[in-house]
Amino acid sequence: MANRTAVIETSKGTIKFTLNEDLAPITTANFIELAEKNFYDGLKFHRYEPGFVIQGGCPYGTGTGSSDKKIPLEVTPNLKHGEAGAVAMARSSDPNSASCQFYITLGQAAFLDGNYAVFGRVTEGLDVVKTIRAGDVMNSVTIEG
Repeated sequence: MANRTAVIETSKGTIKFTLNEDLAPITTANFIELAEKNFYDGLKFHRYEPGFVIQGGCPYGTGTGSSDKKIPLEVTPNLKHGEAGAVAMARSSDPNSASCQFYITLGQAAFLDGNYAVFGRVTEGLDVVKTIRAGDVMNSVTIEG
């Protein structure tokens, strides 16, 4: 199975990332389902932590919201946070509480490995990722491939 690509259009440019459907099938299926329902369109990145992450996907724009569905924590040693550009699901303290919020790393974040589900890696637009700030909007999120 070929891994598809997610495309986030923002006012600051385009971000593309590979969806690791082969290694994180539950997590990627959830993200793809939400994207195909236009769930993310118009939502904001609500969190910016310099050198760490940008985070978005909250329907309220506050970091407190979720979709109707929760997914189990899906980690594999083959998907690590590594350097900037890892895409992973945010969650509450409950490991099985990931829903719709996701983050993209801005730097080294290996301390998150095994605790958060990495499901993609930025392939184009890492320069755009680094300009995103809290309040910036995802105009659209689509799936290619």
